[in-house]
Amino acid sequence: MDMNLSVEDLAFKNEVSSFLDDNLSEYLRTGLLRTPGVFVEPDIGEEWHKILYKKGWITHHWPVEDGGMGWTPMQTYIYEKEVALAQAPKPAPISLTLIGPVLCKYGSTAQKEKFLPRIRSGEDFWCQGYSEPASGSDLASLSMRAVLEGDKYVLNGSKIWTTHAQHANWIFCLVRTDTSVKKQAGITFLLVPLDQPGIKVAPILSMSGDHEVNQVFFDNAETLLEYRVGDEGQGWEIAKFLLQNERGGSCFAPKTLVHISDLEKYADTYETADGKTMKNDPDFMNRLAKLKLRAHALEFTELRIQADIANGRPAGPQTSLTKLISSNLAQDVQALHNELFAYEGLQLPSERPLYHDDAPEPIGSAAGQTSLAAYLNGRAATIYGGSDEVQKNIIAKQILRL
Repeated sequence: MDMNLSVEDLAFKNEVSSFLDDNLSEYLRTGLLRTPGVFVEPDIGEEWHKILYKKGWITHHWPVEDGGMGWTPMQTYIYEKEVALAQAPKPAPISLTLIGPVLCKYGSTAQKEKFLPRIRSGEDFWCQGYSEPASGSDLASLSMRAVLEGDKYVLNGSKIWTTHAQHANWIFCLVRTDTSVKKQAGITFLLVPLDQPGIKVAPILSMSGDHEVNQVFFDNAETLLEYRVGDEGQGWEIAKFLLQNERGGSCFAPKTLVHISDLEKYADTYETADGKTMKNDPDFMNRLAKLKLRAHALEFTELRIQADIANGRPAGPQTSLTKLISSNLAQDVQALHNELFAYEGLQLPSERPLYHDDAPEPIGSAAGQTSLAAYLNGRAATIYGGSDEVQKNIIAKQILRL
């Protein structure tokens, strides 16, 4: 694989970099840096969404016929890398990266015409209904029922760890429509409006005090038959397609390398209680160097996957490899970040967001103020999108053929 950019790719890189310089405000950058959760607050994400929508890049990774840009896999990677380096927020990833591509591939003409323009514009905000209280990593064991009555499905059950359900107006759900067949074969994929009687969104506060996830209860809630994606019983196939996008739909290494670069800067300037900086601590710097090497190795792996995609090989089980590596690497970076700030990194303000004028003043640096909250939120990285154990099983079976 040639690691040098072509003339065309270099020109594209410069175009993206110039666009980011001209349009990414300091407020948006600060909003991302001062957000300890996995997702930025909607006001930050929505503002950046509008800018990308006006540019025409908001759904760059979709098929051209559905509003995509027709970029090559390498151009897509270049774009994702430049966005990470510029520290730009990520707008509505569940809408744009998960349900959007599902509708592009499996949606009916009517579903595409109704939903895709509203996702592109940001008019609809989606959340994902997959996990249940007794069905997380073993997703096939889900029990939430949907019964077809005439031209509508009636839904009963609940979904949990539902990110940003408190802001969403639509949820896509995996539901059980048949209990007489193999458990994977009895699952169907439905689109459900949230603003209706019979649906209750209950907040779940994380250890850090962030409100990102929720439990959603369905008590005889309804959705139309026309909002079923694919056939009844095809939900498991669609779910696997979506999870591959979730696990490998963007590049992880550049963002991690940015966090490591920030750590290097902090180590060079942040003084410990004895007046020294951490750059003088050989053990700390050795661990930091190892993290950097792991991040570069991950980037090469991601680039190899992009090269495979460019040569016609679809994204598949290899996305589990990047998900496994990146989740654990991110946690290790967060742990070292928290260690660097020591006592200053133990502050855990309950107010959100931390980038508004009325946010509490940090004790010491702003980076130290968000350190512990980011560390605690990051503990979920090896669970959401498929736990480490699930990824290892996929790698063993589908890649190593064990």
